[in-house]
Amino acid sequence: MSDPSVFWSSCGHDHLVRNARGWLVPTADYWRFWLSRPELALVEESCDAEKALHASLMREPDRAVPAHEVDAMADEDVRANHRLFLGWRDAVIGAGSLEAAYAGFFREGAIQVPPLFLDLMVQAMVAHLLANETDPWRWRAAELLFRRQRVSVQDGRVLSGDSEVLDMLNETGGLGEVGRLLLQGGAALPQTQIEVLGEDSAERYLRSRQGAGRFNFVLDLTHEVQNELPHGLTLTMTRARSGLKALAAVLELWVRHFHGVAVKIQPEARVEDPSWRWHLGLDAESSALLNDLYLGHEVEPERQQRLISLFRLTFVDPQHMQADVRGKPVYLGLAMTAGGLLKLKPQNLLLNLPLTQPA
Repeated sequence: MSDPSVFWSSCGHDHLVRNARGWLVPTADYWRFWLSRPELALVEESCDAEKALHASLMREPDRAVPAHEVDAMADEDVRANHRLFLGWRDAVIGAGSLEAAYAGFFREGAIQVPPLFLDLMVQAMVAHLLANETDPWRWRAAELLFRRQRVSVQDGRVLSGDSEVLDMLNETGGLGEVGRLLLQGGAALPQTQIEVLGEDSAERYLRSRQGAGRFNFVLDLTHEVQNELPHGLTLTMTRARSGLKALAAVLELWVRHFHGVAVKIQPEARVEDPSWRWHLGLDAESSALLNDLYLGHEVEPERQQRLISLFRLTFVDPQHMQADVRGKPVYLGLAMTAGGLLKLKPQNLLLNLPLTQPA
């Protein structure tokens, strides 16, 4: 079977090394990887000051850069990109690891780090968490931690596709600006294959290595299916290849990696718990929805239908929980916006769990 981690080389995870705690420390080549990205790479129009700084950083990627070296660049956008990169680079170096820096960004209040930086940090961390994983459903579910999804309900199935890829296909046929121009000219474009990840496409998913083709697979988030039986009976069965089950397994790894504690997470259709004590949303939509439900506020049916799933999180060792909620489950929510978008916020599991000693 193909090595899934090869697909994620675009996040630079192969230029990180583990420290004694198992957290990821950048090497010089990690910073060179960033300097080679389109946001920082040299172009034909690059001025002499930009070329000089770029060359010096490629030689010594972690060196201190005085403000005047950035100010000397002719292009305002180039200066802004370098200031953002250097500020982020220095924060990561100062924190000692990607994980320490990532958690610190969210504890400092208003986030000053661009989403691109955060998403690629998460992607690199998850690539290491799944280094020995061969289950394609878990790899595809892990994409939810750093790639925005577009969710749709079709014939009772909840399907999650990469929003950037789906939007690009809708606008350009998957051919970028060239495709947009061809469409405007009335040309017929070749159809790009979008597949639901299944037994017949799993190996094909793992072989997808080029560009956005990696994200052309849709994840089925349907956890339960109902079969109508004779005499008006309904049999509810849990799907063996549930995308929600795969996501839960990835989130368990995420919590253990940051907090050093073992948890069990399982999808739930509903919360029927009179002693419901703690909850958190895995995204902004579900955070607000769970808060309203917990407080007993009326929630419109249309808004309730945006809830993709609930999860029940339990600590393997309850002694890791705060005393006032020890032994109680933590309920998690996952919901899409009114427009069908889902942007999971993995940082919520770093900040809002009832731990006795937060990481």
